[in-house]
Amino acid sequence: MLSTQTQLLRLSQGQLNLLERCPRQFQHTYLQQLNSPLDPKYQEGQTLGSRFHRLMQQQTMGLPIDSFLQEDAQLKSWMTAFADAAPEILTSANSEAFRDSEHYRTLSFSDYLLTVIYDLLIADNSKAQIFDWKTTPKPPNKRYLEKNWQTRLYMYVLAETSEYPPENISMTYWFVQSEGKPQNIKFSYNTTAHEQTAKKLNQLLTKLTNWLERYQQGEQFPQVALCNKACEYCQFATRCDRDRTQTSADVISVANSASNIDNALLNLANIQEVSL
Repeated sequence: MLSTQTQLLRLSQGQLNLLERCPRQFQHTYLQQLNSPLDPKYQEGQTLGSRFHRLMQQQTMGLPIDSFLQEDAQLKSWMTAFADAAPEILTSANSEAFRDSEHYRTLSFSDYLLTVIYDLLIADNSKAQIFDWKTTPKPPNKRYLEKNWQTRLYMYVLAETSEYPPENISMTYWFVQSEGKPQNIKFSYNTTAHEQTAKKLNQLLTKLTNWLERYQQGEQFPQVALCNKACEYCQFATRCDRDRTQTSADVISVANSASNIDNALLNLANIQEVSL
């Protein structure tokens, strides 16, 4: 069983989001592994977010965090505000509840291995709660989060890999940097949503299988419609012939040999998630 699963392509919520948004961008990012330098401001935000995640992990594990807070005023401010807004998450009254930070789960689905990492999972005899920390300045629209594959995949995988019925599963996003005080957006799960997610997964991954087979034969993944405004901000606009203001010298050259394609498919499992 282990030898079989290691051959499966690993897919995270970030990869599913990108695949659904633009198959060709998925090809460039994960199969051809083309990337441009990160914007310094974005990179700074990613670093600060990673530090907050590590801080919360330390706290969940019962390890001292005072030294971290003393060295970083921003983290101390966020942690203090979060402790005031949700003290029950930091200090659970139920000592028998299962609590695990950076909780990792996988689920075999068709020819793929779906992977999730919960920032915090709290589960007892009656319910299971998934928590996710966000350090973006402003919470997105709840409807956007509901459609996002992170929300759908995280609850789906937990329902499929545990004995909890969908109705006993929830997921809460905490935005610790939002204006005023930390805000949260909570989603409750149910059997109907679970069945809909399974259907969507099957449809999307059936397409991916078909695209991968064609890609190995030299055919590229589909592009979004010409009128899609996302192309205006995409780093691959020139490569996709959607930005005629740049010269051909700006196009990144990539070997298209069969061996490179095979290596890209094998390395897909090692690519990190795309952030929400």
